[in-house]
Amino acid sequence: MLILKNVTAVQLHPASVREGVDIAIDKDAIVEVGNALTQRYPQAQWKEMHGRIVMPGLVCAHNHFYSGLSRGIQANIAPSPDFISTLKNLWWRLDRALDEESLYYSGLICSMEAIKSGCSAVIDHHASPGYIQGSLSTLRSAFIKVGLRAMTCFETTDRNEGINELQAGVEENIRFARQIDHARETGNEPYLVEAHIGAHAPFTVSDAGLKMLREAINATGRGLHIHAAEDSYDVSHSHHLYGKDLLVRLAEYGLIDSKTLVAHGLYLSAEDIALLNQQDAFLVHNARSNMNNHVGYNPHLTHIRNLALGTDGIGSDMLEEMKFAFFKHRDAGGPLWPDSFAKALANGNELLHRNFGENFGQLQAGYKADLTFLDYSSPTPLIAENVAGHIAFGLGSGSVHSVMVNGVMVYEDRQFTFDTDSIYAQARKAAASMWRRMDALA
Repeated sequence: MLILKNVTAVQLHPASVREGVDIAIDKDAIVEVGNALTQRYPQAQWKEMHGRIVMPGLVCAHNHFYSGLSRGIQANIAPSPDFISTLKNLWWRLDRALDEESLYYSGLICSMEAIKSGCSAVIDHHASPGYIQGSLSTLRSAFIKVGLRAMTCFETTDRNEGINELQAGVEENIRFARQIDHARETGNEPYLVEAHIGAHAPFTVSDAGLKMLREAINATGRGLHIHAAEDSYDVSHSHHLYGKDLLVRLAEYGLIDSKTLVAHGLYLSAEDIALLNQQDAFLVHNARSNMNNHVGYNPHLTHIRNLALGTDGIGSDMLEEMKFAFFKHRDAGGPLWPDSFAKALANGNELLHRNFGENFGQLQAGYKADLTFLDYSSPTPLIAENVAGHIAFGLGSGSVHSVMVNGVMVYEDRQFTFDTDSIYAQARKAAASMWRRMDALA
């Protein structure tokens, strides 16, 4: 047993602040939160935390770890005046250039930077059309190496090789889900990684693909992770070819349920939103990505029952993401205050609960010991009523001191337990090679 002594225990939702308490952890779970726990458990090891903030681990609810080697990209990218041309000229060339080495190092780099930003978990959405079979296992190896809790899936699509590519993507999702099931049954490794059934977006998945996805969900018990209505083109395409709203079309194949994660949703119809809410599904808002791609602002946030926050590949700094989500909302004339976005940030742990089947996101007995530790000298009182305001206007990822995942300190006193310099050096080589492959695909 380990006791974290003298912490400031903070929860985002329901908001609470408790100063000078102890947290007792046994293996991978919290046993008790209270006072003087070193006396209650005299045989336990303990760490003096000096009043440091400890909160449930932050979760990035939608990310793309395959994009980790795109920073400062020097491939020859044609001018991209709109969203679809950006996909074609940049991202769909990058994902085709990925191989096993570049994907592994991209996964390592993104996992390390997620943890350094205070994330204990990331929900990933993967694409590598030139390396499909085994790609999700490569990512899993990177997650486990770094110690990050994660979910991932393959972005099923027919955009390159038609139905054959689509089927290969579905098969990789099924194969990976069964690998996870086998790993759980054997118990040889900590249960850190889970699976969704992935799809790119409705405009690159035919009806035959939707049927395959339904069969994959039935076969594995997992939920769908898909982009929808990120740009108005997705909606126009669905109306033109199918005469239906996006989620209405997906629902006809039984793809919307309580494990469904829909990313973006800027242009969803009122019927789509009602359907999302009725089925208890999640929408993940990605404010910085929407701004970067100039796709517009999501005006529906106040109507979404289950809202979480993601980055769509722009790092994993969720404290920064919450700031952008709030400020962009205010800039658009929205009525929500920081506490609504703190709740959305906390909701990432609800997604973990639904998919791992364990308790996440509360500093209570019986919840997983996935924790974020922060140094923060508050210039004003830090209380339950203003926790969200402290994040919106002050507290950031630069304050992250340590991160615990599954009861293990994977990042402590701003240090990993393994050499990172060699990983960054190899990642730079893999990135340069990938950029050259991208130019060959032009």
